[in-house]
Amino acid sequence: MKLGIQIVLWIVIIFLGWKLWSSIMGPVEFNEIKDARYAKVIQNLKDIQAAELAHKEITGNFTGDWDSLVSFIDTAKFAITQRRDTSYADVAKNKAFGINEGYFIEGIIVDTLGFTLVKDSLFNSSSRYKTMMNVPIEGVTENFELNAGKVTKNDAVYPVFEARVAKDIVLHDLDKDLLAQEKQVQSVDGVNGPYIQVGSMVDVITTGNWPKIYDAGTR
Repeated sequence: MKLGIQIVLWIVIIFLGWKLWSSIMGPVEFNEIKDARYAKVIQNLKDIQAAELAHKEITGNFTGDWDSLVSFIDTAKFAITQRRDTSYADVAKNKAFGINEGYFIEGIIVDTLGFTLVKDSLFNSSSRYKTMMNVPIEGVTENFELNAGKVTKNDAVYPVFEARVAKDIVLHDLDKDLLAQEKQVQSVDGVNGPYIQVGSMVDVITTGNWPKIYDAGTR
C-alpha cells in the first residue's frame, strides 16, 4: 500500500514538473521557431515588394498575377537617366515684358543614357524571383496571396497591391494556444494581426507589417 502511494506521488511529481517545464520552455521554443520562419517569409515578401514597386514605376500599376509579375521581371528594363540643370533665355517673354537681355529660365533636362534589366537591377544573378511566390516553410505548399487594384482617397485614385500569408499556415504545426495568442498580437515589436503581409488593399501603403528587426537580414 505504501509503495503504491509512493509510486503515485512520483508520477504526480513528474507530471507537475513536466507541466512546469512546458509552461516555461514551450513559449521559448515557439518564439524561436516563429522568429526563424518569419524571417524567411519576410525575405520573400521584400522580394515581392521590390518587384511590385518596379512594376508600378515602369507600367504605372501593380499586378495581382504571379505569372505576369515574373514575366515582367524577366523582360522589363529600367531607364538609366541623368538629370542636369540648365538655363535659357526666353525671347518671347523678353519681348512681352520689354526686356532686352538678362531674362533666363531655369530648367532641368533628363537624359536617357541606356537601359538595364529589372532582374539584374533587383536580383543580380539570382533567379529567386521565380519562386518568391512560394511560402518558404518546410511542409507548406501554399503560395502567398497576391492582389492588386485601386483605392480612392481624398477624391484621388491610387494603385495598390497586397501580398500576404496567414500565420496559421506559417506556424501550422506549433502549439495551437500559442498560435491563437500570436494571431492577436498588437505591438510595435511584433507582426501584428493574423497575417504577415506587405502592402494593403484598403490603404495607400507599400510597407510590411513587421517590425524593423526583421529588416536587418539581407540577401
